[in-house]
Amino acid sequence: MSRLPSQDLFAVDDAAYLYAHVEEHGEIYGAYLNGTLAAYTVLAFPGPGEGNLGRELGVPEQELAYVAVLDATIVHESVRGRGLQRYFHDLRERRAVERGFRYLYSTVHPENRASIRNLEAKGFTLECTRPMYGGKPRHCYVKRIVEHAGVRRLS
Repeated sequence: MSRLPSQDLFAVDDAAYLYAHVEEHGEIYGAYLNGTLAAYTVLAFPGPGEGNLGRELGVPEQELAYVAVLDATIVHESVRGRGLQRYFHDLRERRAVERGFRYLYSTVHPENRASIRNLEAKGFTLECTRPMYGGKPRHCYVKRIVEHAGVRRLS
C-alpha cells in the first residue's frame, strides 16, 4: 500500500478489525503466490448497528441485517492485472447470496479507476459520494439481490 499513488486511495484496517471479521463479522479470503500472501479481500456483515451504510442509503430498518459489504481488497503490485479483484468480487457476491443477503455495498476512492471499473462491470451503481474514513472522499456503490420464485439472483 505504501506504493499506491495516493494513500487516500485506501483506508487501512487495523488487526482488531480483521480479527473481528474472521471471528464473527464477515469473511476474509486470500490469494497466495509461492506460499506468500499476494492479495486479500473482506466480505463484511455489518449487522443492524450504527455502522451499516445501508441505513444512510435507504435500506429499511428491518432489512439492515441483510446488508453485506464488499470491503477491502488489496492486490500486491506483483500480481496486479491477473483479474484477482474481479475474482474476489464474484466470490464475495456468491457467498453473500449463499448466506441470504439482499444488499451489497462497496466504497471506493473517486480516483481508483480500476476498482470503479470492476464494480460497475459487476452491476454496482453509484449511489453517492461523500467523505468517509477520516474525511477521505468515497463513492458509495450498491447492488440489490432480488428474489424471483424463490431463486436469488443479483440485479
